[in-house]
Amino acid sequence: MNSRLESIERDYTELEVSLGSPEVLGDQNRLREASRKYKQLTPLIECIRSLRDAKGDAEAAKELMIETSGDERESFRAEAAAAEARVEELEARLQVLLLPPDVNDGKPVIMEIRGAEGGEEANLFARDLLEMYVAYASKRGWSVETLQLDNSEMGGINQVTLLVKGDDAWSHLKFEGGPHRVQRVPATEAQGRIHTSSATVAIMVEAEELDLEINDNDLSIDVYRASGAGGQHVNTTDSAVRITHKPTGLVVAMQDERSQLQNKLRAMTVLRSRLLKLREEEQEAKASAERRAQIGGGGRGEKIRTYNYKENRITDHRIGFTLYQLQAALGGELDPVIDALSADLRARQLANNE
Repeated sequence: MNSRLESIERDYTELEVSLGSPEVLGDQNRLREASRKYKQLTPLIECIRSLRDAKGDAEAAKELMIETSGDERESFRAEAAAAEARVEELEARLQVLLLPPDVNDGKPVIMEIRGAEGGEEANLFARDLLEMYVAYASKRGWSVETLQLDNSEMGGINQVTLLVKGDDAWSHLKFEGGPHRVQRVPATEAQGRIHTSSATVAIMVEAEELDLEINDNDLSIDVYRASGAGGQHVNTTDSAVRITHKPTGLVVAMQDERSQLQNKLRAMTVLRSRLLKLREEEQEAKASAERRAQIGGGGRGEKIRTYNYKENRITDHRIGFTLYQLQAALGGELDPVIDALSADLRARQLANNE
C-alpha cells in the first residue's frame, strides 16, 4: 500500500509541474484534461498527507507517554488516543478515495426531461422536475443553459434539454436518469382524484469531438422555419435545424436560437452526447444482459423514484430510501437523496474491492 501511495504522490507532483509547462499551457485540450485530473487527485493527496501526519502524531505521543509519568503521561495518552482515532477515520476515507474515479467526473452534463404517461399532467410534472433541478443547480453553484425547450399547451413541457456545468455536477446528477413517477391530484382533474403520471429524465455527459468522431456522410441535415414565440425571425427565416444520424436513426431538432449556425452547433452537441451514451450502453449490454435502458418506456409501473404529494413523500426505489420532505426536495433540497445514493454506490464498490 505504501508504494502505491508513494506512486500516486509522484504522479501528482509530475502533474502539478506539467500544468506550468509551455507544452500543456499551449494545448487547451491537454490543459483541460490535466486540470481535471489534478482536481480529482487533490482530495486523495490531502488525505494521504493528513494520514501520514496523524500516524506521526500518534507515534510521537506514544513515545512521550513512555518517557513521562503522572498527569503528563495521561495527557500524552489522550493525545495518542485522539491521533489513533484520526488515523482510523482517515484510513476509512482513504479507502473511498482510492476507488476508481468515474471517468465522467468533472464533465458538463446534458439533461433531457420529457413528459411521459399521463397526458398533460405528465407535462406539468416534467415542468416541476425542471424547476427542481434548476433550483438544485443554483444551490450547488452550477450554471444551467437551456439548449431546447418545447412547452405544452397548459404550461407544462413536452421536452427540455439542459446543459449543466459544475465540477461535481456529473457526480451528483448521474443518479437522476430514469422514469420519475408522481402521485397527486392534478390541476386537470375536476373530481379531486389522485392520479399517477410519469416523466423521464436522461443524463449524459457533454461529449467533445475528441470523445466521438462523427462522419459527415452519416448525417442528414434539414433546415426549416421556426415556430412559436421568438421574435420577428420566427416563420421568416430558415433558422431551425433538424439533424438525423442515419446509422442509428437518432434525430435532434433545435430552433430556440436566432441563427441557423447556433441551432446547428447546439444540435450537434446534443447528438454527440446521445451517440456517446448509446455507445456506452451498448458496451454495458455486452457485459451485462440484465442492463435496462435508462429511461425505459416511461410507463407508470417503471420508476426509479416516486413523488407522493398527499404524504409529502419522496421515495427512491433503487435503494429503498424515503424522505418525508417532498416540498423541500422540489425546491432544490435534493442532497439527502443524492447523498444516500452516493453512499450506496460507495458501499457496493468497497464490497466489490474486498
